[in-house]
Amino acid sequence: MIFMTKTDKISVNGKSYNWPTKPAVVICLDGSEPGPKGYIDTAIRMGFMPFMKSMIGKSTYEIGKCAMPSFTNVNNMSIVTGTTPDIHGICGNFFFNPDDGKETLMNDDSFLRVSTIFEAFENVGAKICIITAKEKLRKLLGKNLKNAICFSSEKADVANLKNNRIENVLELVKKPLPEVYSSDLSEFIFASAVEIIKKEKIDLIYLSTTDYIQHKSAPGGDLANNFYHMLDGYLSKFYELGCEISLTADHGMKGKTNDDGSLNLIYLQDELDKKFGKDECNVVCTITDPYVVHHGALGGFVNIYTKNKNRVNDIMNYIKTIEGIELVLNKEDSVRELKQPMDRIGDIIVTSNEKYAIGKKKSDHDLSQLKEPLRTHGGLGETDIPIFISKKIDESYKSKGVLKNYDIFDLALNYG
Repeated sequence: MIFMTKTDKISVNGKSYNWPTKPAVVICLDGSEPGPKGYIDTAIRMGFMPFMKSMIGKSTYEIGKCAMPSFTNVNNMSIVTGTTPDIHGICGNFFFNPDDGKETLMNDDSFLRVSTIFEAFENVGAKICIITAKEKLRKLLGKNLKNAICFSSEKADVANLKNNRIENVLELVKKPLPEVYSSDLSEFIFASAVEIIKKEKIDLIYLSTTDYIQHKSAPGGDLANNFYHMLDGYLSKFYELGCEISLTADHGMKGKTNDDGSLNLIYLQDELDKKFGKDECNVVCTITDPYVVHHGALGGFVNIYTKNKNRVNDIMNYIKTIEGIELVLNKEDSVRELKQPMDRIGDIIVTSNEKYAIGKKKSDHDLSQLKEPLRTHGGLGETDIPIFISKKIDESYKSKGVLKNYDIFDLALNYG
């Protein structure tokens, strides 16, 4: 380990970062659709976020964009590496692995191709704390870390010194282990961070929540308002503890249900089987992960692998005629326009518009546990994200143009 002075810059993935002048809390608020009709603005307007309201005028608050596809793993890794999927390699929750010919969860840290900002800071002596809602992200976020506190709410009861550099988390937080499908999973993150900050001197704190509430409730709904009121209370606590708070999201969230309760769904494998034959195409829904109850593995972005490469253009032209489709790109254009890793995507990438979701086969998706209107993400319509920093930063940041969620560490640490 090389210890550096706090005046030195830390470089990683072609970018340099200043040492934080106070504990830096960076929050990825999963699925937090921004804007005047978004979650935060609506909660402020309805009186549920008094701390955030008090920060208006003395903070920085913008709308930015996320990386594509607008999924959780993709964008968490963009945020914590400061790069895009073509560089860090994480292009979905689920993908077709050409190494073994199997559809594979992209949860293992071996899939990550670059160092994280945390690794670079830890290597020069910084104290890091990472808390995520679900275990699926913990390994990716904690790659190569040896001293950082790193655990998930989901598995907080088994956190130990060897693997997580912390133990007895439930005793520390004085809360029971939260259910995976609950807002408690996110609250446990914030409650844990508060107690850790009270006990230890932490330089960088990264907190990544779950979008359970955002999948279930539109902005202004009771569930959403209660969640953002809870969040507001913890933001206030972080501020009182002397932390600098930065907040963004991995992606937005849009409803896919009509007023009459019907769903706007495209079962693309069924459509392609009917048109081109059963074995010509394989549709891979990259939103798929172990936690599908709240979205039924339905999202706005899929990869298609074709048996006959000579039919790619015919297949693309047909898909473009399907109602609800927004973007159809071949592999090369996907790499160039959406910054995808060439070796981890299909022959065709398809996104739906913000009113529709895409599935594989109707028989593959269990929607019996969807108790509320379907809300999901993955396409271009869910790329808007909030960017909040609890101080007025140097306005030279505006020269960056459209801000990205993966600018958040740059904005938080490099703009005084």
